[in-house]
Amino acid sequence: MGTIELKSDLHKILDKIENEQLLRTIYDFLKQREDVEEGKIWKTLTEEQRKEVYLSYEESQKIKTSLIGILLRKSIDAGFCYTSSRAELRLNC
Repeated sequence: MGTIELKSDLHKILDKIENEQLLRTIYDFLKQREDVEEGKIWKTLTEEQRKEVYLSYEESQKIKTSLIGILLRKSIDAGFCYTSSRAELRLNC
């Protein structure tokens, strides 16, 4: 998803929200991020905290890979076949 599509989707989601408190919370969150210099939070972390962030990221990637594998196996068991060259699932291949 590119930047233009992402912004468009965000606008659509925001347009559907009628809860003023939720909109205020989203606004405050985005405004706070807008005012923060990129990398500023990272610079405040200790070396140990940075290692923990890296470790968490690596673990999330392993989980993501495992989940993809599980979904592919379940899809194949259900009669779909996976074509890696085109990254697609088709029924009754």
